[in-house]
Amino acid sequence: MNYTALEVWKFSRDLVKLVYLLTKSFPNDEIYGLTNQMRRSAVSVPSNIAEGVGRHSNKETIHFLYIAKGFLNEVETQLYLSFDIGYISEKLTSNKKLLNGFINYYKKL
Repeated sequence: MNYTALEVWKFSRDLVKLVYLLTKSFPNDEIYGLTNQMRRSAVSVPSNIAEGVGRHSNKETIHFLYIAKGFLNEVETQLYLSFDIGYISEKLTSNKKLLNGFINYYKKL
């Protein structure tokens, strides 16, 4: 399976782009704080999806998909915090349904 054709991977790339665009407007004193953490967490989502799909067993794939889900939860929390602090003007949440569906697909294999 080619991970680059997966909707869940494409969605997570869009999330990375959104996080980078949003954090460009964060204060400079956040560069090593929330900005860095959000970017690293966001990048980890598609990275772990790709690594998981590249594994040779469903058990390993599911393991990395759960890691991606954890990072997705981190990004979601960081988006809430950014809203609470006033760095972004609207609440943005991630769509976890796509990743959950992909995990369930692998569980059935």
